[in-house]
Amino acid sequence: MLEKTPRWEGREEQKKMMEPVARMEEAKQNVTVKPTPGLEGIKKTTVKTVLRMQENNEKRTVRPAPGVEEAKERMTVKPLPSVEEAKERMTVKPLPSVEGAKEKATVKLSSGVKGAQQNNTSDDHTKPKEPPASVKTVRPVPQAAAVTEKKQLTEKKQLTEKKQLRAADFKSEPRWDFEDQYLLDSSSPPSTCSESVKAKAAKSDWLRDLFLPNIMLFADKRYFSDSEWDRLEHFAPPYGFMELNYSLVKEVMSLLPSNPHQQLLLANGTSSKPTCISCAVVGNGGILNNSGMGQEIDSHHYVFRVSGAVIKGYEKDVGTKTSFYGFTAYSLVSSLQILGHRGFSNIPWGKHVRYIHFLEGARDYEWLKALLLNKNIREGFLNHYGQRPRERFEEGFTMDRYLVVHPDFLRYTKNRFLKSKTLEKPYWRLYRPTTGAFLLLTALHLCDQVSAYGYITEGHEKYSDHYYDKDWKRLIFYTNHDFNLEKQVWKKLHDENVMKLYQRS
Repeated sequence: MLEKTPRWEGREEQKKMMEPVARMEEAKQNVTVKPTPGLEGIKKTTVKTVLRMQENNEKRTVRPAPGVEEAKERMTVKPLPSVEEAKERMTVKPLPSVEGAKEKATVKLSSGVKGAQQNNTSDDHTKPKEPPASVKTVRPVPQAAAVTEKKQLTEKKQLTEKKQLRAADFKSEPRWDFEDQYLLDSSSPPSTCSESVKAKAAKSDWLRDLFLPNIMLFADKRYFSDSEWDRLEHFAPPYGFMELNYSLVKEVMSLLPSNPHQQLLLANGTSSKPTCISCAVVGNGGILNNSGMGQEIDSHHYVFRVSGAVIKGYEKDVGTKTSFYGFTAYSLVSSLQILGHRGFSNIPWGKHVRYIHFLEGARDYEWLKALLLNKNIREGFLNHYGQRPRERFEEGFTMDRYLVVHPDFLRYTKNRFLKSKTLEKPYWRLYRPTTGAFLLLTALHLCDQVSAYGYITEGHEKYSDHYYDKDWKRLIFYTNHDFNLEKQVWKKLHDENVMKLYQRS
């Protein structure tokens, strides 16, 4: 509300009627200040204020103090001691630098006048008089509303706090400028095989710009830091750390022993002659049932198996040799639970067996932490049979045979080889390549020559879901995997002579 100012002594009466109008927007702009002749020949100061009052439209006279030069720009705003009242009423007093300003003008603004505070700005550089201890002088920021100290602190806190990324905030998979940037390995020896996967990829028009022969494959304690957390927090698991617990991830990573070489098969080579390291990757597809491929599989230097790798009773079809066993915490535990009566009572054991763990989410970090510390997994969290994770492995197991795949490698396989259209959908978070796909692409980056058995091919409808199924069971295409895309990629790698895909006519 506006109050009339008293008549000043020794001065002419100066009046200007205030005219109400219908639009509030004009009230913010229609404030005009005319200086008086007492200052360098200026005669009058007229303040024309247009206000829209909700219940009172009567005309009021405002008598400003004389000699206010450029009052719009030269004001010191003193809020009342009460913070709440200070937001609604402000005392305006001319600065002492204005010659001839002998009196004070008091204008009380109604809280209903929106934006009036924005016009009370000061550019004066003269040091004002020291205010009383109970009063604080506020210099509003030019072109901004005057804000309280509490509000300023709140805004500063909001700027400094980093908002945690959540998958639910994105209607499709988020894309970042550094999405396709990965850690690279520069320490491993090169392959000496002229017909290696890497050599063929370099000659392929399709793979030349896709295939990274020196990408980082495995994580260990050397590759975790706060800056790495900040980078990988932008990607949902298994491709990064989004929504994961920082303390849990840091603890797990700090316990992983260092891997001397990323290209561990090349580093293990003892022959001085050029050799080609051959690998068989065995999936669990029904195409292997009655295939008779067991002997051919075992003839490779290394054999990779995945999840429910049932061997007992199927030796002629899938072989008996195991060099690498790939899994997620869930696929390992559920395979033992579901297939125990089929002969899969334990995962592959042996002093020469290495284990490849794909960390697909929080439960994998929980499970791996319990394995590293040789403790029980917490109740209800993949603790079937009441066992601790270490009991899944044979006596004498050590972590130097345990490999944890780096999130960068998993994101690389998804981005460059298995980028499903599902990632463009609101349910994008459900999708990831199959564990078998991760294992096959890992082998393609470790071995010189790769043959894939038990993977999806054309004509898969003729075969049961798994080679160990007692009764025929159709392969179901769920949303979480894109089997059609995987089928196309495996066929193309075969046609490009990069790998051999076992198919049946």
